[in-house]
Amino acid sequence: MIIIRVMGGLGNQLQQYALYRKMETLGREAGLDFSWFEKGVQENMQAPRELELNRLEGLSLRAVSPGEVQALLGRRYEERESVFEKAKRKLNPSLARVFEETDMYHPEILQWRDKYLVGYWACEAYYADILDRLRGEIRFPDSADPRNRETMAQMENCESVSMHIRRGDYLDAANLEMFGNICTQDYYDSAVKYVKERYPEAVFYLFSDDSAYVREKYQGPEYRVVDWNKEENSCYDMMLMSHCRHNICANSTFSFWGARLNGHAGKIMIRPSIHKNTQVCVPERMKQLWAGWTLISPEGVCI
Repeated sequence: MIIIRVMGGLGNQLQQYALYRKMETLGREAGLDFSWFEKGVQENMQAPRELELNRLEGLSLRAVSPGEVQALLGRRYEERESVFEKAKRKLNPSLARVFEETDMYHPEILQWRDKYLVGYWACEAYYADILDRLRGEIRFPDSADPRNRETMAQMENCESVSMHIRRGDYLDAANLEMFGNICTQDYYDSAVKYVKERYPEAVFYLFSDDSAYVREKYQGPEYRVVDWNKEENSCYDMMLMSHCRHNICANSTFSFWGARLNGHAGKIMIRPSIHKNTQVCVPERMKQLWAGWTLISPEGVCI
């Protein structure tokens, strides 16, 4: 059985769900382990998260039991693995029961039948061929806020572009070294220029955890700030992103999914050429693994 550990925010949870659905299309027996969200597991984490997949409609969620995890691993994942199992995983990951993501893309995992998979699986190549199916089954519940309905209607009647500017926790010292200075002003200026050259009448809908910053930075009739979906309603920002005709993403899986769920033909999807500062961009590989995306470097160069 393939068991996929679910963890992180909504964008990451959707990626783990997408890989699970991919495994099912390959004929694998697959399930999702939600134990990361149990009390105490995230106790020392800087940004604890809640399970959000269950807030969406249309998902086929096959949750595994603790007994099924025990049967595969001989223990709970949180429990310390044996010295033998740890050595086996390091020497030959394919023989170990647990596989932990260490690279952008591990195509070998699609061949396995019995494994506990730990990772975020952000790479488009894992599930690009089933994205049409996922768009049909990932549905947001109706929003009680009329501003969301009004904004969706506006987006459908103009050359709308979502632009995600993530600041907040990315400016914390703990995250700045890993995620900072990737979506620079040069990145966003280049992305806006790229869209405007093709669609001069583009209207940019700004999504950010720092609305004061974006209101000051982006002024003019072509910019509109979306800042009312908070906390448990934050998923509606992703919904609105998906209704835009084009998408400019941060190095954030949240906005990646706003773009992935966008069903408009001929859409422009822009993302940074790297996701983390530890990543080295190899243009040919990135273009292959992220087919259909426009990639822009922190220096503002299209690769």
